[in-house]
Amino acid sequence: MKRTPLYDLHRELGARLVPFAGYEMPVQYPTGILVEHNHTRTACGLFDVSHMGQVRLTAKPGQNAAKALETLVPGDITGLQPGQQRYTQFTNDAGGILDDLMVTSTGDHLLVVVNAACKDADLAHMQKHLSAACEIEPMFSRGLLALQGPQASAVLSRLVPQVATMKFMTGAYVVIDGARCYVTRSGYTGGDGYEISTPADQTDAIARKLLSHPEVKPIGLGARDSLRLEAGLCLYGHDIDTTTTPVEAVLLWSVGKERRVQGGFPGTATVQKQIAEGSTRKRVGLLPEGKAIAREGAEIVIAGKTVGIVTSGGFSPTLGRAIAMGYVERSQSANGTRVDLMVRGKPVPAEIVPMPFVKHAYYRG
Repeated sequence: MKRTPLYDLHRELGARLVPFAGYEMPVQYPTGILVEHNHTRTACGLFDVSHMGQVRLTAKPGQNAAKALETLVPGDITGLQPGQQRYTQFTNDAGGILDDLMVTSTGDHLLVVVNAACKDADLAHMQKHLSAACEIEPMFSRGLLALQGPQASAVLSRLVPQVATMKFMTGAYVVIDGARCYVTRSGYTGGDGYEISTPADQTDAIARKLLSHPEVKPIGLGARDSLRLEAGLCLYGHDIDTTTTPVEAVLLWSVGKERRVQGGFPGTATVQKQIAEGSTRKRVGLLPEGKAIAREGAEIVIAGKTVGIVTSGGFSPTLGRAIAMGYVERSQSANGTRVDLMVRGKPVPAEIVPMPFVKHAYYRG
């Protein structure tokens, strides 16, 4: 098992460590997932996401890094202004999703953050296809901290005043405690917050400094999952994978408008066909009745016929009830449609509902 720069801190804080994407990661701390979740929604939580893969792409002389990256993703990368960030996906030739990622332009290079379980494959993918145009620098040893919640701005701006005015999906180089870091106003909880890329040897000190503020508590992977589910956000390997396209996953908003027409990314033909004709299935939100939790793999049934499958399900601490998301046949995907979710062989009545389950609270200025 690999360890992040915060392994010793997690142990000191009493975290329950579990294997995750090849790393020993904290799933929860002594207070428990429910308390951690609610603290992030009402105050400020600090997450260790250093297991994610960070990569720097710098154009070689006469080349354009954004144009090169656009040959692998459907997002509008050339339209990024310095300091702007965008969510996109690596697609395969069938339009399936190899991984989802964040791309930020610093002006003279691109910073890419990919998922932990996919980072070696993603790096190889970029090296194979982008090496002629870009210098590709993996920065897998760097730390990555997510400071999330309504009080995140107040906390971080005590250390770096300029972050207070940053808007959602923007980034900047800053100095924290003498360390040069890259901060983006982003995260995966549906709330306000930041992700802070830190030098490996200064990650622990920065994390401790943030935790010294009374508003900040350490948060594990368990609450990270319940927070992103409430926000209706996809988890790679569960809600999206190589068998799902951005259209089926209701991620068409992340495909650049010009790129929908011009293409030039793997799987263009499939994505364009689905835009024009509709996909055969669609990702939807599900509200089950009662207390039963419909987990990943539960069948979605209408009148005795299986019409889909649950890809994520759990308890929403904010709403105090079970929630889920999954894929259903497009003809059965309308909001308000009544379905049954098969939980341990028994049907649990549920309704298809819009997402997010909990309203997003991103700071847009």
